[in-house]
Amino acid sequence: MSQPKVTIVVVPRERFSFTRESLESLYENTKYPFELIYVDNKAPDKVRTYLETQAKEKGFQLVSSDRFLSPNAARNLGLRQVSKESKYVIFLDNDVVLSPGWLKPLVECAEETGATVVGPLVCQHEPLHTIIHCAGGEYMSAEDMARFFRKESQDEQFKKPRIKEKIYLQDKRIADVSDRLQRQTTGFIEFHCILVRTEFFDKEGLLDEGLCCTKEYLDLAMTVVKSGGNLYLEPASIVTFRTHFPAPPLEPSDIPYYMIRWSDAWERASLLHFANKWDLADDPYFKERLRVLGWRRRIEIIQPIANHFQFLGKNATLWIRRIIFGFEKIFNFGLTTLYTLRHSQYMQKFFRREVA
Repeated sequence: MSQPKVTIVVVPRERFSFTRESLESLYENTKYPFELIYVDNKAPDKVRTYLETQAKEKGFQLVSSDRFLSPNAARNLGLRQVSKESKYVIFLDNDVVLSPGWLKPLVECAEETGATVVGPLVCQHEPLHTIIHCAGGEYMSAEDMARFFRKESQDEQFKKPRIKEKIYLQDKRIADVSDRLQRQTTGFIEFHCILVRTEFFDKEGLLDEGLCCTKEYLDLAMTVVKSGGNLYLEPASIVTFRTHFPAPPLEPSDIPYYMIRWSDAWERASLLHFANKWDLADDPYFKERLRVLGWRRRIEIIQPIANHFQFLGKNATLWIRRIIFGFEKIFNFGLTTLYTLRHSQYMQKFFRREVA
């Protein structure tokens, strides 16, 4: 029996620093045949030159962009290049390091279960492939989900469905929970590495680019369930993504994309679009996310700057951090407004709605 054709689409998650390590791990640890489409997403010149060289040497398709794209927009750009002969498409972030033989179990799971979506066991930190980041998860109880998709009220007070996101086994060592790791259905798979049947996109269309920053994996999961499909975790496949906190410092060339990718405007627009699309309750889940907008920039950009003033004492350092973050938020708003209005016609309607 011939092996199903697989196309891997790689896109930047939030930075470009791990491009080489991730790409090398892909070719070193993947024996199952695949085609590769790599979206460079306006990578820095040094990274783009490396990718151009690798594309010629290894024969993969490099898709260039003249501007920064949101992850879903970049995935769609790659998805449009996937041939009709590919039975499966795998979306892979450019900060993911793969373990030996990671691809075959994902395909076998899809073939044997008929799953629409399959995801690996995703790890974080070092040593690689040791500490779990995500072993699947849930966003509603099975009972609430059934009522939700039947359009029945779940809550007498809110009259709308509520998100209660839970990630399984996060921060656990694989060695300590190996008896709990088995192939099973799951509520969602994060986009670090995810296999999807290409026929799903023929039926449902491209990924929702209104989700430019966050919750795109929940949107995909809900769309899959609504369409009658299912999602599986396959822990025989293990990958590690390298930018989970505490991640290595951002390189200067990463900062422009990082600031737009995790901007207040894009995250707020994504959360509001997600809530409106699925008619979700305006509950503490969303209020807390909206309250802490910019927390990633605070950790990755502001904190390292403030640390240079630690000799002034703890209180002075906190005061300086707050001042810098205040100015950065103003700058970030201006930067994102200019970028969105110049380059992203699709995002303009969401951006204008959220700043109105």
